[in-house]
Amino acid sequence: MIAQCKKIIPQTMVSIAKEQINESKYDEALETLKEAAGVAEGYGQEEIAAEAKDLVPTAYTRKGAALMKAKDFVNAAAAFKGAVALTPEDGQTQLLYGQALMQAGDNDTAVTALEAAAANGKEDQAKKLLSNLFLKEGMALVKANKSAEAITALEKANSYAESANAYKLIASANTKLGKSKAAIEAYKKYLEVDPSAKDAADVMFTIAATAQKAGDKATAIEYYKKLSGNAKYAAQATQQLGALQK
Repeated sequence: MIAQCKKIIPQTMVSIAKEQINESKYDEALETLKEAAGVAEGYGQEEIAAEAKDLVPTAYTRKGAALMKAKDFVNAAAAFKGAVALTPEDGQTQLLYGQALMQAGDNDTAVTALEAAAANGKEDQAKKLLSNLFLKEGMALVKANKSAEAITALEKANSYAESANAYKLIASANTKLGKSKAAIEAYKKYLEVDPSAKDAADVMFTIAATAQKAGDKATAIEYYKKLSGNAKYAAQATQQLGALQK
C-alpha cells in the first residue's frame, strides 16, 4: 500500500500540473511540477520525476506563446528564456525566444538566440529573422543620417539572407558618402535580386546617370541602352547616348 501511494501521489501531482497548463495557469503548473519532481525523487520514482521535469520547458513555452499573443514581449522573452535554459538545443524554442527578444527591442540577445536556432535545425527561419533584424536597424541608421553605420548593418542583413531593400539602402547610403562605384554595385545587386521591381527603370537610370557623372562611360552607355525602349526614359537615354558616343 505504501509503495503504491508513493507512486500515485507524484503521478497525481503531474496530472494536476498538466491540467494547469491546459488551463493557462502556467506559474502554478511550474510550481506543481517542481514539487512533483521533488516528491517523486524522494519516493524513488525516477520515471515520474523525469516526466515532471520534461514538462517544465513545455509550461514555459506555452506561457511564452500566450504572452506573445498578448503582445507582452518582455515577459514572453523571460518565459522562453526559462525553456531555453533547460533545452538549449531545441531550435524551435530558440527561434521563439529570438522573436520575442526582437519584439522587446533586445536585438543583441536576439541575435545570439537566433544564431542558436540556426545551428539547431531552424536555419532558414532564423536567418530570415536575422536579416530582417539588421535591415530594420539599417533603416533606422539611414534615417538618422548615419550612412557608414547603416551600410555595416545592411551588409550584415544580406549576409544572412539577401534583401533587395537592403541593397537599395546600401546604394543610397554610399551615394551620400560620395562612393559612386559602391553605390552602382549595390544598385546592380538590387536589380539582380528583384529584376521585376516596380522602380527597375528608375534604378537603371540612376545607375547610368551616376556612372556618367563618375566618368564610368562604359557602364553609363550599358544602362542607357537598357532604357532605349522605356517609355519614361527613352528620350533622355537616347540623348545621353548621343553625347557619350560622340
